[in-house]
Order: sequence, then C-alpha cells, then structure tokens
Amino acid sequence: MVPGDSIGCGEFQMTQELAIWVVRETLFTALMVASPMLITGLVVGLSISLIQSATQLQEMTLTFIPKILSVVIVLILLASWMIDKLLQFTHTLFGLISQMAR
Repeated sequence: MVPGDSIGCGEFQMTQELAIWVVRETLFTALMVASPMLITGLVVGLSISLIQSATQLQEMTLTFIPKILSVVIVLILLASWMIDKLLQFTHTLFGLISQMAR
C-alpha cells in the first residue's frame, strides 16, 4: 500500500496496511535524518577511544568536546537535506490525510 492507491469507491480508508506503512515510513525517515549525526559521533568516539587506549590517557571529557563539535558540524552541513526529507514526508502524510477526509 502506497499513497495514491485507492480502496473502495475512490477514497482512502485507514486500514491496517496503511497504518503499518505510515509507521514504517516514519521510522525510516527518522533513521535517515538521524543517521549522519549518529554515525559521525560513533566514528569520532571510536577514533578518540583508540587514541586514548594507545596513549593510556583516560580522560572522560576528552571525548565529549570533539564528538559534540563533529555532530554540530554535520548538522550544519546537512541541515537543508534533513529539512527537505522531513518536508517530503510531511507533505506525503498531509496528502494522505486530505484524501481520507473526502
């Protein structure tokens, strides 16, 4: 079931398949939008942990600042793409709502 499919007499009905599709698309969109920042934080955290292990410098605050800075930089660089993905998803949902309200 995708948006644009008609059920019955040309109107959408909230079926179990449509509800599952909406939840799946919501989770997929959230994962797509959050994954660049999560992956950046993971890579920076792992690389700093390797450096700390090699130098035997175990300072907890040493990993915090570079992770935050790298995530903020990725957020600034990819903000327009993230907003575009969220707007596309929102337009799709609003389109479904308007078709179901007829």
